[in-house]
Amino acid sequence: MSRRVILIRHAMPDIPLGERWCVGGRSDFPLGRLGRIQAARLPFADELCGVQAVFASRLVRAIETARPLGREIRIMPGLEEQDMGVWDGLSFREIMARYPALYAAREENPSLLPDGAESGEALRARMQEAVLRCVRESEGDIAIVSHKGSIAALAGHRSALGYTSLSFFEEEGGSLRLREAGRVPRPELTDELCLAMLSAAGADAALAAHCRAVAALADELCLDLQSRGVALDAASVHAAALLHDLAKGEKDHAAVGGAWLRELGYVSEAEIVRQHTDPDSAELNEAALVFLADKAVRGSERVSLDERFAASLEKCKTAEARAAHARREKTARKLKEEINRLCGAERI
Repeated sequence: MSRRVILIRHAMPDIPLGERWCVGGRSDFPLGRLGRIQAARLPFADELCGVQAVFASRLVRAIETARPLGREIRIMPGLEEQDMGVWDGLSFREIMARYPALYAAREENPSLLPDGAESGEALRARMQEAVLRCVRESEGDIAIVSHKGSIAALAGHRSALGYTSLSFFEEEGGSLRLREAGRVPRPELTDELCLAMLSAAGADAALAAHCRAVAALADELCLDLQSRGVALDAASVHAAALLHDLAKGEKDHAAVGGAWLRELGYVSEAEIVRQHTDPDSAELNEAALVFLADKAVRGSERVSLDERFAASLEKCKTAEARAAHARREKTARKLKEEINRLCGAERI
């Protein structure tokens, strides 16, 4: 009887930005904020329903990716990334400076390896042995968190293996057959998933309460406007409102949060989040609703625009900041007037 063996590439590690790095089996970076968010989605992926056991390599980025799956994580030797020898853990800038000839030669012949590196044949043999050991020591369908190079070696080709992508193998009689490689799960943005993503990003109880309050107000405005014939995507409004402060604490958190959601495949929600502090226009759309709802909530309490903008003006220390503040306030008041006119009542 065949069994499903699902190989999961780990989530995005906390690698220093601005450079490319050779992250192999000797490098042990933990997950960054986006990586933790990516991992938090895995329990909500339909593709992983029915998994009976979870295995991971000994590297921390694999263990942290497996942790949200909620089962005992079994560390299996042999699932690590390819050992890249003396290059392992170096930036490519350092590699080009230290090993220019080999770096250039690998452009034409990728099979050339730095000193101490593991060959592709050895990697594939190691991975196959480790995966079959996982099968022997478990029952039913299993999930295994491993690494890009290792999964590609087992699959027999270098597929597009994004972070947390799933590669499906079928095991029968001690043989592994690849069925599909590189599927990135994109579970529906339910309330439970959105709150799990916020938690993974480091949101405390107060920030989560703020996001829920903004979503509740955005929902009310959306429902009122839909009842009066305004075409709006209520599901995107709700999810984006819950996630609008996903990247809180980052510089320009709206742009970063939007970029994260786009990376995760939630394009419409990404656009709304990107604009939640400063909409592209005063047009009444999904982004405008989340922007206005956010401006009408301080903490988890609803407040007037007068109160909210008076408080935020105190934080503006430069002429440029005050001009941007005035522009956002003008946009908010124009949207408020339009919504109240359409609804025939004071809604904000």
